[in-house]
Amino acid sequence: MTSRWVFGLIFLVCAALLGVAFYMEHVMGLEPCPLCWLQRFGFMGAGLVSFLALLQGPTGFGVRIYGFLLVLTAGAGLGVASRQLWLQSLPADQVPACGPSVDYMLEVLPWFEVLSTALKGTGDCAEVVWRFLGLSIPGWTAVFFSLLIITGLILMFRRQKSGEWFRS
Repeated sequence: MTSRWVFGLIFLVCAALLGVAFYMEHVMGLEPCPLCWLQRFGFMGAGLVSFLALLQGPTGFGVRIYGFLLVLTAGAGLGVASRQLWLQSLPADQVPACGPSVDYMLEVLPWFEVLSTALKGTGDCAEVVWRFLGLSIPGWTAVFFSLLIITGLILMFRRQKSGEWFRS
């Protein structure tokens, strides 16, 4: 399997996960919290990195660079998902107050302040509104971000000669 195929598969997975997120929002009626939006940006970043690698078809050191960028974007997403999982684990009396919607914050606050507020999370972020196989939405995003990080690390440190994991 070539690295180009790997990046193409990663792009498709990220696109599918974003499709699921928009389905949950627009069909199931689940309103995304600020941390959910940031996790979407993490998948958008990983998908964009993978799409660019798919178009370029890098070899050698280029594959390592794209693998590193994949680890960075997925690592940021995993950090946000971990923050939301932590908020969801808090006792009810320690959950922060609910905040305004992301749309409202974008209308009235500077972008940096919206990002700062979103990273802190709100009471909305602590609410578990959906589960599948015992995991909440940020639990599943953490699983997928972890898989992306592992894949990026494999791309960064793969063997070059005989017994290689992915061909360039």
